[in-house]
Amino acid sequence: MHEYIQKPVTINGIKIINRTMVPAMVTRLSGEDGYVNQDVIDRYLGYARGNVGLIIVEAMAIHQSKSGPLLRLSDDKFIQGHKKLTKAIHDCSDSKVFPQLIHFLKVARSGWRQTIDMLSDDDIKNIIRDFGDAAARAREAGYDGIELHSAHAYTLSSFLSRLNRRRDRYDGRSLEGRLRMFGDVMAEVRSKVGDDFPVGVRFLADEMIKDGYTIVDSRLIALRMAQLGVDYISLSVGGKFEDAIIKEGLPPYPYTGYSGERCMPGASFPKLPHVHYAASIKKMINDKGYDIPVISAGKINNPDDAEQLLRDGRADMIGMARQLLVDPNWPKKVALGREHDIVRCVYCNVCKQLDEKFKKVTCFLWPKDYIQAPDYDPEATLPVWENENPLEAEYLDGAVRLKWQRASGDVSGYDLYRAEDGGKAIVIEAKKGGKFNDKSVLGGLKYSYYIRAYSKSGQASAPSNIVDMDLPIEKFTPQ
Repeated sequence: MHEYIQKPVTINGIKIINRTMVPAMVTRLSGEDGYVNQDVIDRYLGYARGNVGLIIVEAMAIHQSKSGPLLRLSDDKFIQGHKKLTKAIHDCSDSKVFPQLIHFLKVARSGWRQTIDMLSDDDIKNIIRDFGDAAARAREAGYDGIELHSAHAYTLSSFLSRLNRRRDRYDGRSLEGRLRMFGDVMAEVRSKVGDDFPVGVRFLADEMIKDGYTIVDSRLIALRMAQLGVDYISLSVGGKFEDAIIKEGLPPYPYTGYSGERCMPGASFPKLPHVHYAASIKKMINDKGYDIPVISAGKINNPDDAEQLLRDGRADMIGMARQLLVDPNWPKKVALGREHDIVRCVYCNVCKQLDEKFKKVTCFLWPKDYIQAPDYDPEATLPVWENENPLEAEYLDGAVRLKWQRASGDVSGYDLYRAEDGGKAIVIEAKKGGKFNDKSVLGGLKYSYYIRAYSKSGQASAPSNIVDMDLPIEKFTPQ
């Protein structure tokens, strides 16, 4: 069962125990000083105890300028804290851990932002040097490899963009010009860490903005990265400044526009909206003779879906940021055959909203006031329905209004299941309380509902009673 998820994979000599990866996801757990603290260590230990194969630690600044509550690797003084983090992970699991190294340009509360065409030749030389120095510090700190952040709104991605306005060696009017900054950084990093240290990259398969690049370019960008010797390619989309919604008194946040919604697709998007990108890029580089892992991400949380992507050769690894935030024990539960214990992400994007407000990133589905995911106890007692028919429903004003009596025992929340016209029941929402209005229904269809209470560990109760709703088609009359 799920044998492809369990298969190890090798990245430049480093054995990854399974095909799961948690992409870099900002936690806001570090203070303004940028040091590793115990809360940061505890967050990543959760992934290690959950048997995540490859842990990418949140983007950490490589430069000296002010960067807010983000981790840093911009000075030797930060190395000791990172050593504590890597040792804690290696002492408790066989998971491998890489830091994501980021450089970003200045932004202001006025809405102004620095762009790459404002950088001098000396600025660029310093950025290249800073990437190399940070990579060397990462190796000294005990990381198993590094990831270069070449995605979203940040510096390396801006050089790759079709909106690159430079007119020098890094000329944005040609693909080769757009690729040179990454090539220079890659050469500098290799000179500092050697050929035997894994260096991966995360970049955009599609910028998701007007006049930005698409899969047509990203297939070639990925090929060049393989030619330059990257050891894996992790894919994302969107998250750009160009379509960000500017709010007065706040610096631009690149995940507020359409490209940001595509980067972290919410509940209104279908599952697996981006898997075709990884499949196309993997085929491209494999056909050209490069056999490095390509990592697919974006609303992948069902083990069966992940297994099928790997089995079909459409990806080499599966990246899950929000799903592994809510339940870092996903890989362990899959390995134990306890898929029903997984706490499923419902893509409400509360975590994204917390990041935007520079608050500690937690999950809405965790128990109240938790700043880390609950531990997994396979022997925990299941919640129990005290009433034989706890779920009730009525159709009113175009919505199915559900309410239910609470279950007893260790209850953290409730998963709501819905089937349409006799199809497969899927989770449509998770709630803490005892009611929910389903406003995404259409008259003329039959819907079936049931709920399951789940514990902090993810163990679910038996299904509640099933409620069938045969919705009428609204009648219209001439005006």
